[in-house]
Order: sequence, then C-alpha cells, then structure tokens
Amino acid sequence: MSIAGEDVDAVRGVIATTPGLALANIYLPEEATDMFNKDGPPPVFGFQLYFDELAEMEAALAPSGHLQALAAPGMLSSIAGSRPTQQAMCVRAFPVDDAGVKTSGLPCSYLVHYPGPAEDMNSWLYHYVTHHPQLMRGFPGIRHIEVLSRLDWCGSLPWPRVDHMQRNRVMFDSPAALTHALQSPARLEMRADYKTFPPFSGGSRHFPMSTEAVHPLPRTTGK
Repeated sequence: MSIAGEDVDAVRGVIATTPGLALANIYLPEEATDMFNKDGPPPVFGFQLYFDELAEMEAALAPSGHLQALAAPGMLSSIAGSRPTQQAMCVRAFPVDDAGVKTSGLPCSYLVHYPGPAEDMNSWLYHYVTHHPQLMRGFPGIRHIEVLSRLDWCGSLPWPRVDHMQRNRVMFDSPAALTHALQSPARLEMRADYKTFPPFSGGSRHFPMSTEAVHPLPRTTGK
C-alpha cells in the first residue's frame, strides 16, 4: 500500500494552515540498512506537528478544531484500509555538530519508538537523556536529534491513541547517509549503551522515513 500524491498534498494544505503551528514534518517510507535492527516495512505515511504551547495543540485538536479536517470523509482515501494512530508528546532537542542539511532531495529521519513499559520510568528516562543522545551526536553526518516523552492531552481526532513511553528521531541528509551512520563505530557504541538501559519491556522499532518540513503559512485577516 502507498499513499497517493494528492492525499499528501491535501494533508500538507491542512497542516500548513493550522493556527498556532510552529513547524511540521511529513514522513514517507524510505530504505536504509541497520547492522542490528530489521523491523520490517516502514509506515506508509506519517506526520509530526510541533506547537510551542500545549493549549495551541489542544485547540487545533478540539471537536471543532482545525485538524478535524484530517479525518474528514475522503481524506487519505488512497490508504483507507490503514490504521492511523496518534500520540502527543514532549520534545527534547539535543545538539549536533552540523545541523545544516546538504541534499538536493529530502533528508531522511530514523524514527524510533519504545512502546514500554519501563519498570521505573524516571530511571529509564534519566539514563536515556543523559547517555544516548550524546552517543547519537557521534554519528557521521547527523543533522538533528530529538527524544520525545509522554504527556496527557485533550483531543478529539477519531483515531486510536497509542501510549508509547518514548520516541526518538535522528535525521541525516539521505537514506545513504543514514545507512552509512548505522554502519559506523558510533552504532556499536549505541548498542553497548542499549545493553545498560534500566529494565523495560516492549522492545523498540526503527523506521527510515523521508522528511519534508512544512512551515506554517502566514494567516490573513479580514478588515
């Protein structure tokens, strides 16, 4: 299954005109090779919206909010048999040595989620954010690092919610650059740190996705 270009265009149009939106990403499946993880085909489509304030996100997700257009009849018709899910999370960004994307195409993100649970969520998260992003910074060509953790939120989109304990996103110039990083010594360091994580269950899932940045369009006001 793949999504039609007109469906992507429709979602892009809704997202770009969302009140309060700071930035968004649209994700489509890519291919990259990890020396450790083989988690099967990536999702057929995804998007991630950033808001500076929780209230702005909740307003967009309200029963009459702007983002209800994403669930309107006929929207995403080319992937009508898929099962969309949603989750709101807090984003922690971490430094990289060179954030400048150098590509004529779209950069490639490695999207990771840990369904959980951890035996002690505080110990898990503290270990993770004080160890793993620092090792991620050692990946050659890495352009972006973020770690996302759960929060409670109000929203009325009619899609099932998931409650993953954590998600991550790292970004590179291309699928080839991601594959190069995933074969580097930094990947071995990441694997060694993985073995020191506080106890958790649920495993982890890793998916390469092309990443299109969507910037909010200027809003016009009438006289």
